[in-house]
Amino acid sequence: MSSEKLPLVNWQAFAQARTGLGANFVRILGYFREDGTKSVLQIEEAMRSHNAAAMVLPAHTLKGESLQFGAEPLSEVAETIETIARQCVENRETPDDALAHVVELRALFDTTLALLEREANPLVERKPPAFGRRPVL
Repeated sequence: MSSEKLPLVNWQAFAQARTGLGANFVRILGYFREDGTKSVLQIEEAMRSHNAAAMVLPAHTLKGESLQFGAEPLSEVAETIETIARQCVENRETPDDALAHVVELRALFDTTLALLEREANPLVERKPPAFGRRPVL
């Protein structure tokens, strides 16, 4: 499934993570911001140095952490980078085939993170209830 066809966030999975993590949700989302930023930087640096082995762990980490918050397209791009990098390590090749995905990664991460943080912010104005319905308290 192409990441271009999916919404950037599966809001049902996001809500499940929010419920499951409870009071720790905002803190864990902060860790995702920090770890994700580091992972993207490490992947970009590995791409610049043509080091496939250095891409594997940050791509794997980003894949799993993204999925936890429902960021499925981001997780898919990270998984693609990880898969290409692992194949390159096995075949002793440079990760040239990952370049387009690595280029896409930063913008996708930044946009997705902004959506997640906006939704997690308790001060963001939510849509009013539909006409004739009472808000759920």
